[in-house]
Amino acid sequence: MTSSPNRLLAAVFGAVYLLVGLAGFVVTSGVGFAATEGRNLLLFEVNPLHNIVHLGIGAALLLASRSVRAARGTNLTIGAVYLLVGVVGLFLVDTGANIIALNGADNVLHLASALLLLGVGLAADREDAGRTVTA
Repeated sequence: MTSSPNRLLAAVFGAVYLLVGLAGFVVTSGVGFAATEGRNLLLFEVNPLHNIVHLGIGAALLLASRSVRAARGTNLTIGAVYLLVGVVGLFLVDTGANIIALNGADNVLHLASALLLLGVGLAADREDAGRTVTA
């Protein structure tokens, strides 16, 4: 796995996002499922819906880390989604449309994650993109 930056990044990000999703449920007891204001997990505001999103992203990244092609495609897809969420999130804070309880720290993290996922997805493993065998 260490020979593929995309597989390594997908595995690390997948594990981190799964752990964040699970930890989020510890702090969101009593918070509405899609409440516009959640509870803080470190600097980041979360609600149960936000936790489920983290679990789904974590699982997708971990599953994709099994092959270079899947990892690269998933890194690019999730990176693009996070770029969109990071930009749109700037306008959602303090509005009724903020159903995943985003705050400024979330937006910064989503934009940073997007840059890293897209950067590695676009730059690394181009010659191995067709390889699907796990190693």
